[in-house]
Amino acid sequence: MLTLAFDTATSVATAALVRDGTVLGERISRAVSVLEEADALLREAGAQQRDLTGLVVGTGPGSFTGLRLGLAAARGLAFALDLPVAGVSTLRALAAGSPGAVPVVDAGRREVFVLDGPAPAVLKPQELRLELGTLCVGDGALRYRALLESQGAEIPPDDDERHLPRARFHAGLAHEFGPAEEIEPLYLRVPDAEQKT
Repeated sequence: MLTLAFDTATSVATAALVRDGTVLGERISRAVSVLEEADALLREAGAQQRDLTGLVVGTGPGSFTGLRLGLAAARGLAFALDLPVAGVSTLRALAAGSPGAVPVVDAGRREVFVLDGPAPAVLKPQELRLELGTLCVGDGALRYRALLESQGAEIPPDDDERHLPRARFHAGLAHEFGPAEEIEPLYLRVPDAEQKT
């Protein structure tokens, strides 16, 4: 199975090409460049779009604009190439890249997205209940480093790759493929544009 996976939920987009569990290539970019990066991955692997057998897209939670871009790209590719799609939580992919760590995604509005047990949640960073020495990863952990460290968390250096929702982990977590229109973004609150003042 040749799978193209990508995530555009955070400020950094990732894309990966995976064949039967082996990563053929991976790229880091911005959400607006994810299709260009996907094309480059295929060319580097000597593959064509018609060789793909499935797509995996990050479903967030994260940036509303980023999520919409990623879902639109996945739906467009799936329709054009007649491919099944799987959606994978950005938080779960972050956790897969750093087993035992707490994934923390910047939610804006001085909040973070986290896994609260098995379910995603949006919280103020000071509301996170962390045990001493808990490893936190993600752009939210970077943004609120001082606060989280004061609560006993450990946070890898800013340039540590564990802070990125690597698309290779999305591909590894994907199991249920189906029609692209059935994949929904994981929104935990209304968009800023719809927020009442």
